[in-house]
Order: sequence, then structure tokens, then C-alpha cells
Amino acid sequence: VQLQASGGGVVQAEGSLRLSCAASGRIFSSSGMGWFRQAPGKEREFVSSIRWGSGVAYYADYVKGRFSTTRDGAKNMVYLQMNSLKPEDTAVYYCGLTTAGYARGAVAYDYWGQGTLVTVSS
Repeated sequence: VQLQASGGGVVQAEGSLRLSCAASGRIFSSSGMGWFRQAPGKEREFVSSIRWGSGVAYYADYVKGRFSTTRDGAKNMVYLQMNSLKPEDTAVYYCGLTTAGYARGAVAYDYWGQGTLVTVSS
């Protein structure tokens, strides 16, 4: 499986962006796709995860109510809609795939995309 994230850019605070993650290869319904982010000098942190089969999504508290994750099984795509962006959301965002179905720990993810930079200006 190969993953490719895209959609990052520069946006003003309170703005919106939608990130996309394209997956090649077969994704089993028992798998999960996740979004993580890493700011300069910080560790990679969990943002959101979605169960591939059911489409049920989970969020970190600091993005809950602002971000929304969806998937399109026919296209092997996962999307992260980010609204009401804050300067502290600035980071490189990564998508990953886990065979665990749902996981908040980066160590559980077997495949990663290359990352896309999101910069939120105040």
C-alpha cells in the first residue's frame, strides 16, 4: 500500500482546508486510516482516525468539532476537512494506514504518506 497526502497550504486563522489521502492497493474493511500531525520540534500527534469498513471516525480533543474525517471506499480516498483553523494547527500532516481498525498511537500504523504542510497565520 502506498499513501499520498495532499491539500496543504497557507490559510488565515479561522479559515478552512481539506486534506486528501490517496491510497493505492487493496484496503481491507478491517483496516483504519489515520491523520497525524507534527509541528517543528514536537512529536507526531494523533489527529483523527476512521474505520475503513464502518466509516466511524474518532478525533483528538483539540480538533473535535472543528475537523471531520471521511472516506470514499470506491476511490480509496480519505479526507480531513479542517475548519476554524488556529495557528497552533500549523504542522506537517500525515496520513497512515493501520490494520488495527482504529488506533491513536503512531506505532500502530504500518504505512505512511509523505506529509503535507499546513500553515495557519494569525
